[in-house]
Amino acid sequence: MTISTIRQIKQQIQQLTNDNTSNQLPSFWLTDWLLHVTDKPAIALMTDEDYQLTDSEVARFNDGVVKMQQGIPLAYLTGQQEFWSLNFRVNEHTLIPRPDTEVLVEQVLNWINVQPIRIRNKRLLDLGTGSGCIAISLAHELKHANWQVVAVDLSLDALKIAQHNAASNDVADIEFVQSSWYQALATGAEHQFDVIVSNPPYIDETDEHLAALKAEPISALSAPNHGLADIKHIIQQARTYLCTDGLLAIEHGYDQGAAVRQLFLDNDFESVHTVQDYGGNDRITLGQVQ
Repeated sequence: MTISTIRQIKQQIQQLTNDNTSNQLPSFWLTDWLLHVTDKPAIALMTDEDYQLTDSEVARFNDGVVKMQQGIPLAYLTGQQEFWSLNFRVNEHTLIPRPDTEVLVEQVLNWINVQPIRIRNKRLLDLGTGSGCIAISLAHELKHANWQVVAVDLSLDALKIAQHNAASNDVADIEFVQSSWYQALATGAEHQFDVIVSNPPYIDETDEHLAALKAEPISALSAPNHGLADIKHIIQQARTYLCTDGLLAIEHGYDQGAAVRQLFLDNDFESVHTVQDYGGNDRITLGQVQ
Protein backbone atom coordinates (compact mmCIF):
# COMPACT_ATOMS: atom_id res chain seq x y z
CA MET A 1 0.00 0.00 0.00
CA THR A 2 1.29 3.43 -0.86
CA ILE A 3 2.20 5.50 2.18
CA SER A 4 0.16 8.64 1.85
CA THR A 5 -1.05 10.04 5.18
CA ILE A 6 0.93 11.86 7.86
CA ARG A 7 0.22 8.93 10.22
CA GLN A 8 1.72 6.46 7.76
CA ILE A 9 4.70 8.71 7.06
CA LYS A 10 5.33 8.92 10.82
CA GLN A 11 5.40 5.13 10.92
CA GLN A 12 7.90 5.14 8.08
CA ILE A 13 10.03 7.67 10.00
CA GLN A 14 9.97 5.47 13.08
CA GLN A 15 11.24 2.53 11.02
CA LEU A 16 14.00 4.67 9.49
CA THR A 17 15.20 6.00 12.84
CA ASN A 18 15.18 2.52 14.40
CA ASP A 19 17.29 1.20 11.55
CA ASN A 20 20.78 0.54 12.96
CA THR A 21 22.67 1.21 9.75
CA SER A 22 25.13 3.85 8.61
CA ASN A 23 22.22 5.64 6.92
CA GLN A 24 20.37 6.29 10.19
CA LEU A 25 19.10 9.87 10.34
CA PRO A 26 18.01 12.09 13.25
CA SER A 27 14.25 11.74 13.67
CA PHE A 28 13.77 15.53 13.80
CA TRP A 29 15.35 15.83 10.35
CA LEU A 30 12.66 13.54 8.97
CA THR A 31 9.72 15.12 10.79
CA ASP A 32 10.94 18.63 9.95
CA TRP A 33 11.31 17.58 6.32
CA LEU A 34 7.76 16.19 6.32
CA LEU A 35 6.43 19.48 7.72
CA HIS A 36 8.41 21.42 5.12
CA VAL A 37 7.11 19.28 2.25
CA THR A 38 3.49 19.56 3.39
CA ASP A 39 3.85 23.21 4.49
CA LYS A 40 2.28 22.47 7.86
CA PRO A 41 3.04 23.58 11.45
CA ALA A 42 4.53 21.14 13.95
CA ILE A 43 1.16 20.64 15.67
CA ALA A 44 -0.09 18.92 12.49
CA LEU A 45 1.94 15.85 13.44
CA MET A 46 -0.65 15.28 16.17
CA THR A 47 -3.79 17.04 14.97
CA ASP A 48 -3.71 16.30 11.25
CA GLU A 49 -2.54 12.70 11.06
CA ASP A 50 -5.19 11.83 8.47
CA TYR A 51 -3.94 14.43 6.02
CA GLN A 52 -3.30 12.65 2.74
CA LEU A 53 -0.16 13.71 0.93
CA THR A 54 -0.35 14.28 -2.79
CA ASP A 55 1.69 12.05 -5.07
CA SER A 56 4.17 14.88 -5.61
CA GLU A 57 4.52 15.44 -1.85
CA VAL A 58 5.19 11.75 -1.27
CA ALA A 59 7.75 11.71 -4.08
CA ARG A 60 9.45 14.85 -2.73
CA PHE A 61 9.54 13.46 0.81
CA ASN A 62 11.10 10.19 -0.29
CA ASP A 63 13.57 11.94 -2.57
CA GLY A 64 14.66 14.11 0.35
CA VAL A 65 15.15 11.07 2.58
CA VAL A 66 17.45 9.52 -0.03
CA LYS A 67 19.46 12.76 -0.31
CA MET A 68 19.84 12.98 3.47
CA GLN A 69 21.01 9.36 3.55
CA GLN A 70 23.57 10.33 0.92
CA GLY A 71 24.93 13.07 3.19
CA ILE A 72 22.93 16.17 2.23
CA PRO A 73 21.96 18.00 5.45
CA LEU A 74 18.33 18.90 6.09
CA ALA A 75 19.14 22.62 6.05
CA TYR A 76 20.35 22.40 2.45
CA LEU A 77 17.07 20.72 1.43
CA THR A 78 14.89 23.31 3.14
CA GLY A 79 17.32 26.14 2.34
CA GLN A 80 17.09 27.57 5.84
CA GLN A 81 18.37 27.21 9.39
CA GLU A 82 17.38 28.90 12.64
CA PHE A 83 20.08 30.58 14.71
CA TRP A 84 19.73 32.97 17.66
CA SER A 85 15.93 33.03 17.17
CA LEU A 86 16.43 34.33 13.62
CA ASN A 87 16.02 32.49 10.33
CA PHE A 88 18.89 32.21 7.85
CA ARG A 89 18.99 31.14 4.25
CA VAL A 90 21.78 28.63 3.61
CA ASN A 91 23.10 26.81 0.57
CA GLU A 92 26.20 24.95 -0.60
CA HIS A 93 28.25 28.16 -0.43
CA THR A 94 27.76 28.60 3.33
CA LEU A 95 28.25 26.55 6.44
CA ILE A 96 25.10 25.57 8.29
CA PRO A 97 24.95 27.56 11.56
CA ARG A 98 25.46 25.35 14.61
CA PRO A 99 23.84 25.88 18.02
CA ASP A 100 27.25 25.92 19.73
CA THR A 101 28.20 29.03 17.75
CA GLU A 102 25.50 30.86 19.70
CA VAL A 103 27.94 30.67 22.63
CA LEU A 104 30.23 32.96 20.63
CA VAL A 105 27.43 35.49 20.21
CA GLU A 106 26.58 35.25 23.93
CA GLN A 107 30.17 35.83 25.02
CA VAL A 108 30.61 38.90 22.82
CA LEU A 109 27.35 40.45 24.05
CA ASN A 110 28.27 39.72 27.67
CA TRP A 111 31.63 41.44 27.21
CA ILE A 112 30.07 44.49 25.55
CA ASN A 113 27.45 44.81 28.28
CA VAL A 114 29.93 44.87 31.18
CA GLN A 115 32.29 47.54 29.82
CA PRO A 116 30.46 50.20 27.79
CA ILE A 117 32.71 52.98 29.14
CA ARG A 118 35.81 51.42 27.57
CA ILE A 119 34.19 51.02 24.16
CA ARG A 120 35.08 53.93 21.89
CA ASN A 121 34.38 53.34 18.21
CA LYS A 122 31.44 50.93 18.55
CA ARG A 123 32.75 48.95 15.59
CA LEU A 124 32.59 45.16 15.30
CA LEU A 125 34.25 42.92 12.69
CA ASP A 126 33.13 39.40 11.75
CA LEU A 127 35.81 37.54 9.80
CA GLY A 128 34.61 34.74 7.50
CA THR A 129 30.94 35.60 7.88
CA GLY A 130 29.48 32.86 5.64
CA SER A 131 25.70 32.97 6.02
CA GLY A 132 26.15 36.07 8.19
CA CYS A 133 24.65 34.38 11.25
CA ILE A 134 27.16 35.79 13.74
CA ALA A 135 27.32 39.34 12.36
CA ILE A 136 23.57 39.57 11.84
CA SER A 137 22.71 38.15 15.27
CA LEU A 138 25.08 40.61 16.94
CA ALA A 139 23.85 43.53 14.84
CA HIS A 140 20.27 42.54 15.67
CA GLU A 141 21.03 42.70 19.40
CA LEU A 142 23.02 45.94 19.08
CA LYS A 143 20.77 47.77 16.63
CA HIS A 144 19.65 50.33 19.21
CA ALA A 145 23.20 50.97 20.48
CA ASN A 146 24.61 52.56 17.31
CA TRP A 147 27.16 49.87 16.52
CA GLN A 148 28.68 49.53 13.05
CA VAL A 149 29.21 45.92 12.02
CA VAL A 150 31.55 44.88 9.19
CA ALA A 151 31.25 41.34 7.82
CA VAL A 152 34.03 39.89 5.67
CA ASP A 153 34.15 36.82 3.46
CA LEU A 154 36.30 35.75 0.53
CA SER A 155 33.33 34.14 -1.24
CA LEU A 156 31.05 36.47 -3.19
CA ASP A 157 28.40 33.74 -3.24
CA ALA A 158 28.45 33.59 0.56
CA LEU A 159 28.26 37.38 0.81
CA LYS A 160 25.15 37.39 -1.38
CA ILE A 161 23.48 34.95 1.00
CA ALA A 162 24.59 37.01 4.01
CA GLN A 163 23.20 40.21 2.48
CA HIS A 164 19.88 38.48 1.85
CA ASN A 165 19.83 37.23 5.44
CA ALA A 166 20.51 40.71 6.80
CA ALA A 167 17.61 42.13 4.81
CA SER A 168 15.20 39.32 5.68
CA ASN A 169 15.98 39.76 9.39
CA ASP A 170 15.55 43.54 9.17
CA VAL A 171 19.18 44.28 10.03
CA ALA A 172 20.59 47.25 8.15
CA ASP A 173 23.76 48.34 9.99
CA ILE A 174 26.17 45.88 8.36
CA GLU A 175 28.83 46.55 5.74
CA PHE A 176 29.71 43.48 3.70
CA VAL A 177 33.25 43.28 2.32
CA GLN A 178 34.89 40.73 0.04
CA SER A 179 38.27 40.06 1.58
CA SER A 180 40.71 37.33 2.53
CA TRP A 181 40.56 37.93 6.26
CA TYR A 182 41.89 41.47 6.93
CA GLN A 183 43.38 42.02 3.47
CA ALA A 184 40.87 44.53 2.06
CA LEU A 185 40.33 46.44 5.32
CA ALA A 186 41.70 49.93 5.96
CA THR A 187 44.18 50.51 8.79
CA GLY A 188 44.56 53.43 11.16
CA ALA A 189 43.02 54.36 14.50
CA GLU A 190 39.75 55.61 13.01
CA HIS A 191 39.23 52.24 11.30
CA GLN A 192 39.96 50.05 14.31
CA PHE A 193 37.39 47.76 15.90
CA ASP A 194 36.33 47.29 19.50
CA VAL A 195 35.47 43.65 18.79
CA ILE A 196 36.75 41.13 16.27
CA VAL A 197 34.90 37.83 16.12
CA SER A 198 35.44 34.81 13.90
CA ASN A 199 34.37 31.23 13.36
CA PRO A 200 37.17 30.28 10.94
CA PRO A 201 38.01 26.91 9.40
CA TYR A 202 39.55 24.86 12.20
CA ILE A 203 39.21 21.16 11.36
CA ASP A 204 42.46 19.32 10.62
CA GLU A 205 42.70 18.54 6.90
CA THR A 206 43.28 14.86 7.76
CA ASP A 207 40.36 14.60 10.20
CA GLU A 208 38.15 11.61 9.39
CA HIS A 209 35.04 13.59 10.43
CA LEU A 210 35.34 15.73 7.29
CA ALA A 211 33.87 12.85 5.29
CA ALA A 212 30.56 13.32 7.10
CA LEU A 213 30.56 17.04 6.20
CA LYS A 214 31.15 16.58 2.48
CA ALA A 215 28.10 18.63 1.46
CA GLU A 216 29.41 21.80 3.11
CA PRO A 217 32.16 24.01 1.62
CA ILE A 218 35.46 22.40 2.59
CA SER A 219 37.29 25.74 2.50
CA ALA A 220 35.10 26.93 5.37
CA LEU A 221 35.75 23.82 7.44
CA SER A 222 39.38 22.73 7.33
CA ALA A 223 42.76 24.42 7.57
CA PRO A 224 46.43 23.39 7.47
CA ASN A 225 48.68 23.11 10.54
CA HIS A 226 46.31 20.76 12.37
CA GLY A 227 43.43 23.16 11.73
CA LEU A 228 45.21 26.13 13.32
CA ALA A 229 46.57 28.02 10.27
CA ASP A 230 43.71 30.49 9.85
CA ILE A 231 43.28 30.96 13.59
CA LYS A 232 46.98 31.79 13.90
CA HIS A 233 46.77 34.33 11.07
CA ILE A 234 43.71 36.02 12.58
CA ILE A 235 45.36 36.29 16.01
CA GLN A 236 48.72 37.52 14.67
CA GLN A 237 47.13 40.32 12.63
CA ALA A 238 44.39 41.29 15.08
CA ARG A 239 46.37 43.89 17.05
CA THR A 240 46.60 46.09 13.94
CA TYR A 241 42.82 46.23 13.69
CA LEU A 242 41.78 46.22 17.36
CA CYS A 243 41.41 49.25 19.60
CA THR A 244 43.26 49.30 22.91
CA ASP A 245 41.22 47.16 25.33
CA GLY A 246 39.50 45.59 22.31
CA LEU A 247 38.22 42.00 22.31
CA LEU A 248 39.14 39.11 20.00
CA ALA A 249 36.79 36.09 20.19
CA ILE A 250 37.41 32.95 18.13
CA GLU A 251 35.53 29.67 17.80
CA HIS A 252 37.71 26.57 17.51
CA GLY A 253 37.74 22.79 17.83
CA TYR A 254 36.98 20.96 21.06
CA ASP A 255 40.61 19.81 21.36
CA GLN A 256 42.27 23.11 20.41
CA GLY A 257 41.67 25.20 23.54
CA ALA A 258 45.20 24.99 24.92
CA ALA A 259 46.84 25.63 21.54
CA VAL A 260 44.61 28.63 20.80
CA ARG A 261 45.17 30.13 24.25
CA GLN A 262 48.91 29.85 23.67
CA LEU A 263 48.58 31.66 20.34
CA PHE A 264 46.75 34.49 22.11
CA LEU A 265 49.45 34.68 24.79
CA ASP A 266 52.27 34.53 22.22
CA ASN A 267 50.76 37.64 20.62
CA ASP A 268 50.53 39.56 23.90
CA PHE A 269 46.80 39.28 24.54
CA GLU A 270 45.54 39.68 28.10
CA SER A 271 42.62 38.14 30.00
CA VAL A 272 42.87 35.06 27.78
CA HIS A 273 40.34 32.37 28.61
CA THR A 274 38.34 29.60 26.98
CA VAL A 275 34.58 29.07 27.26
CA GLN A 276 32.89 25.72 26.78
CA ASP A 277 29.97 24.99 24.46
CA TYR A 278 26.62 23.45 25.42
CA GLY A 279 28.22 20.00 25.32
CA GLY A 280 30.94 20.92 27.80
CA ASN A 281 33.71 21.11 25.18
CA ASP A 282 36.25 23.90 24.77
CA ARG A 283 34.81 26.05 21.97
CA ILE A 284 35.43 29.82 22.30
CA THR A 285 38.68 31.54 23.28
CA LEU A 286 38.75 35.24 24.07
CA GLY A 287 41.45 37.77 24.76
CA GLN A 288 41.96 41.53 24.97
CA VAL A 289 44.54 43.95 23.60
CA GLN A 290 46.06 46.17 26.31
